Amino acid sequence: MSPISFGTGGWRATREHFTDENVRLVGQGIATYLTEEQGFTPSENTVAVGYDARATSPDAASNLADVFSSAGFDVLVTDRDLPTPVVAHSVVDRDLAGAAMVTASHNPPEYNGVKFIPGDAKSAMPSITDAIENHIAPPAPLPEAKRGTVSRYDPVDAHATHAVELTERYFGTDLSDLTVVYDAIHGSGRGITDALLESAGATIVRHRSDRDPTFDGRAPEPSPETLAELPSIVAEHDADLAIANDGDADRITVCTPDRGVLNGNLLFAVLYEALLADAAVTGAAVRTVSTTFLIDRIAAEYDADVHEVPVGFKWIADGMATHSGLFGGEESGGFTIDGHIGTKDGVLVALLAAAAAAIEPIDDRLDRLFATYGEIHADKISVDCPDDRKDDVISGLETALPDTVAGHPVVDTVGLDGYKLLLEDGSWILVRPSGTEPKMRVYAETPTADQLEPLLEAGRKLVEAQYA
Repeated sequence: MSPISFGTGGWRATREHFTDENVRLVGQGIATYLTEEQGFTPSENTVAVGYDARATSPDAASNLADVFSSAGFDVLVTDRDLPTPVVAHSVVDRDLAGAAMVTASHNPPEYNGVKFIPGDAKSAMPSITDAIENHIAPPAPLPEAKRGTVSRYDPVDAHATHAVELTERYFGTDLSDLTVVYDAIHGSGRGITDALLESAGATIVRHRSDRDPTFDGRAPEPSPETLAELPSIVAEHDADLAIANDGDADRITVCTPDRGVLNGNLLFAVLYEALLADAAVTGAAVRTVSTTFLIDRIAAEYDADVHEVPVGFKWIADGMATHSGLFGGEESGGFTIDGHIGTKDGVLVALLAAAAAAIEPIDDRLDRLFATYGEIHADKISVDCPDDRKDDVISGLETALPDTVAGHPVVDTVGLDGYKLLLEDGSWILVRPSGTEPKMRVYAETPTADQLEPLLEAGRKLVEAQYA
């Protein structure tokens, strides 16, 4: 049995470790946490189980449901694979004790995992996941008479109603003049995100909207490489934009006619500025340390605050609650908004993005943002690094941080999550360990395109120097 630990997005493992036995161990850890740490009485409370489109997900969901019901909880299991945020919303909507979501999100198809969703539907903080880890143990089923029931449920309509109400509050929901290409990447957003956009009046062109547990043999991550076909499909259908979700539809990427596939930093900037300008609302932005400073420049123009947090949506959710945030997000395409649950939601934000585009095309918005605040060019790379060497790399960097990076002087260092080096010309570079894969991440942002690759390569060399 491999050690089971919860990282940035829950417990994730490859097929050799994502076994029925390990899934049931995790299920017992969650059940014990709910009873012993949260004080729930199983016979009086219900737990939900959702799952994504991966091949092993339905069986894993059944295993979890069996463990929870054997511990005395009534259990609701989704009637198909669904987006994580749809399941998360149902926890609050139905006043559940919590939920377990079987998903590895954007990881490659050989991975799967389990994410715990607390009763408030916020991303689980380390204090919660640590407690679950401490309670991992073989299941101890109650006598048959004390076990709970297992039944199917469909939370889609309740989530859709909530998404429409929130979007209507800020932008309105008339998408009748929009043509949107929707790319599900064969994941759980199919039939959910596209149906929501269509219900608001958009004409939908569907791409990869069938279930394929292999995701075409690649990671279901809405990256430029995975979405390489989208620009031509947008052009072919004269579409206003394309929207893609990752495997469990908690993240979103947008593709526009002029700029192609957008970095998540740019979508964050577009939506935050649209809220401040078009919706005429005010409020703080909460962004991760890996996300663009363009957010800060927009916030300053509107006399709003920005709060920087570590990478991981749990920190964004915590920041949104602590600082009464208006919009929170990360460069990887996870966002939430005031009035929503503290979970990133690629379905809701798809409707928000389309509604903002209906008011003013996203390309036009970006033209105006760049003219006002200056351009940004941002990207990231991954460097292979075993999990047991990540701490060594970070410790080594602490004593080996350079005075210059790619010829640019370092003027400040942020140690919030890994090391972020701020450079004299306004560029920056961040090196941090991945919380979901055996890799180190290197992020960079620059004002000109030609500076980006040298900064990323400098970051790679910093990591490799420690790992060699």
